[in-house]
Amino acid sequence: VSDTVVEPYNATLSVHQLVENSDETFCIDNEALYEICMRTLKLSNPSYGDLNHLVSAVMSGVTTCLRFPGQLNSDLRKLA
Repeated sequence: VSDTVVEPYNATLSVHQLVENSDETFCIDNEALYEICMRTLKLSNPSYGDLNHLVSAVMSGVTTCLRFPGQLNSDLRKLA
């Protein structure tokens, strides 16, 4: 997907800043997202909007138990 030669270097060199300056980081592979969109969602030519929608749906699902009360859900106080 990417035609930038230095992309692996950019990703590797940015990890230190991500670890130092963020509490939580999710590294997501664009090529894997394209494969999911093409194979699972049956999109012939996925756009970045499609990829962003997929990532937002996943992040919403991951944080649901923290955002809504429920018997099976927990809050940040229970996780600490």
